Amino acid sequence: MVKNKNFLIAEAGINHNGNLKTALKLVDTAKKSGADAIKFQTYITEKRVNKKYHKIFDILKKCELPFKSFKILSDYCKKKKINFFSTPFDIESVNFLESINVKTFKVASFDIGNFELINEIIKTKKKTIISTGMASYNEIKKVYKKFKEKRVDIALLHCVSSYPNKEETSYLSNISYLKKKFSCEIGISDHTNDIKIPIYGNLLGANIIEKHLKINHNHKCVDSAVSITGTQMKTLKSELDKIKIIINKTKFGLRKAEKGSVIFKRKKIYKQ
Repeated sequence: MVKNKNFLIAEAGINHNGNLKTALKLVDTAKKSGADAIKFQTYITEKRVNKKYHKIFDILKKCELPFKSFKILSDYCKKKKINFFSTPFDIESVNFLESINVKTFKVASFDIGNFELINEIIKTKKKTIISTGMASYNEIKKVYKKFKEKRVDIALLHCVSSYPNKEETSYLSNISYLKKKFSCEIGISDHTNDIKIPIYGNLLGANIIEKHLKINHNHKCVDSAVSITGTQMKTLKSELDKIKIIINKTKFGLRKAEKGSVIFKRKKIYKQ
């Protein structure tokens, strides 16, 4: 990950439905779309959610991949030349991901106050991206300070934990505020089901963009409502690349595009 350059993350999450072949297809889709990285979720269901929440528990259990699958995914991503990382939800998952030498960790919005998990991640000294959905300013400040004190690289993603979220409840002004308050990379983890909001977010200075990915519109997956297809991801990548070209460098005077109009420019007129 290069600072100040756009970094597009295809969030595969649990959209593989617990099927390794589908997870590998998601890697292929992310690569073809031009994403810089693909991110999964690594967890032991029993440590992530209490069984009494049986509906959520059953979904997560169905979508749980064994640790060995993430080693296969990591190796496949190296072959395909796309960055691989994952969101761990328990200590065992942190230690496993560290054992296969992931370059980056992700902390979900739900765990921004889970310092048992965060302290374990900090021990790895790896760059960590943290989503800030539902977090108060003080919660964000506290976790930021913890990483900075340990001199571990951190990035903060503006996020609204609504699935799916609406354009009008995206609170994009938070991006400018986070950039002003924190000396680190700022990004956006977007849960709308289109690409407009991350484009606007990028214009406001979010250079890390995370979007949930599904293979196509026929792909039935848990997070389908907040996911975009590989084709949409490719369009998003193209539009993000255009932004820097459109904004360009500051330049006054005769610009290349104006040369055909220079003959119409009046000479300076002085009053007698």
